[in-house]
Amino acid sequence: MDSRLLEILVCPVCKGPLDFRKPQQELVCKACKLAYPVRDDIPVMLEDEARQLNHEEAAG
Repeated sequence: MDSRLLEILVCPVCKGPLDFRKPQQELVCKACKLAYPVRDDIPVMLEDEARQLNHEEAAG
């Protein structure tokens, strides 16, 4: 994932920052507790495609 792209991407729901979790290939918004998938190095920034994080995932 390109670091320049990570600097400008924000959560489409709350416009907050995202953390890239490389092993899971996800961009995570801790505020919304959502994880957006990254498929073939392309972030899928659609709320309908995001998965809800459980309490432990959101904290970590």
